[in-house]
Amino acid sequence: MTFQRKHILGLEELTAEEITLVLDTAESMKEVSERDVKKVPALRGVTVCNLFYEPSTRTRSSFEIAEKRLSADVLNFTLSHSSVTKGETLLDTARNLEAMGAGVIVIRHPMSGAPWLLAKELDSSIINAGDGSHEHPSQALLDLFTIREIKGRIKGLKVVIVGDILHSRVARSNIWGLVKLGAEVRVVGPPTLIPKYIENAKVRTFYNLDDAIEGADVIIMLRIQMERQESAYFPSLREYSRFYGLTREKLKRASEDVTVMHPGPINRGIELSSDIADDAGSVILAQVSNGIAVRMAMFYLVASAGRNV
Repeated sequence: MTFQRKHILGLEELTAEEITLVLDTAESMKEVSERDVKKVPALRGVTVCNLFYEPSTRTRSSFEIAEKRLSADVLNFTLSHSSVTKGETLLDTARNLEAMGAGVIVIRHPMSGAPWLLAKELDSSIINAGDGSHEHPSQALLDLFTIREIKGRIKGLKVVIVGDILHSRVARSNIWGLVKLGAEVRVVGPPTLIPKYIENAKVRTFYNLDDAIEGADVIIMLRIQMERQESAYFPSLREYSRFYGLTREKLKRASEDVTVMHPGPINRGIELSSDIADDAGSVILAQVSNGIAVRMAMFYLVASAGRNV
């Protein structure tokens, strides 16, 4: 199949076939990243703007490396040095960037729905790098790619997502992608951090970590997002870690070849112990590496749709 979408805004709107196409394309892009000369001309002459309204060293750097490996002209938008500080709206900023020739805009924004607004109003292609607590498609796609690379498949795997489901755009995107590709998805966390939408998301809900990870093939640990929490959802980090932190002892309940993942940055000693984070079963650094190939694939497929890029 060919990729027909002008934008990549979220996994909720992508079909299983489209998700698989991104993963297949990322395999080719990973081969490019393993060459001595890590560059192809797929985006030569295209200007890509990274429009980040939230700090994110890892995601922004990964997008920028992907853009440069595809030979794009890269423009990094710095919020503190922009007209936003003078009251300029998001749409006005994006329209000005488009007027300067930006064919693709990568946006991260604290408000859910911001990428959809730009996609509706602009001619440029929009790639969502995370919007509020809504979606983070590139992170989910790199997680899916890593799972498939390690396990050889996604369908039929028992995948557990642990922690702050309520505020996690990573969890939302992963749930959409994993369910569409046939995984058995379990979510676990304090009752206050399990959102109501989960009831309709075709996942199993747990509140006890030991029960959730029984026989698990993959465990995705989420970062506790204190910056997104307006009130106390659990008594203390110490108590959270006691009940929902992943330890070596708890990990014995999972499959022998369980894969442990984390979108980063890790709060060591809270979400998981350092010995697990650094263990051979952890693929956290592989996720970071695979993120470049997956984001290259996203750019390539948007470009191949033959719209504005």
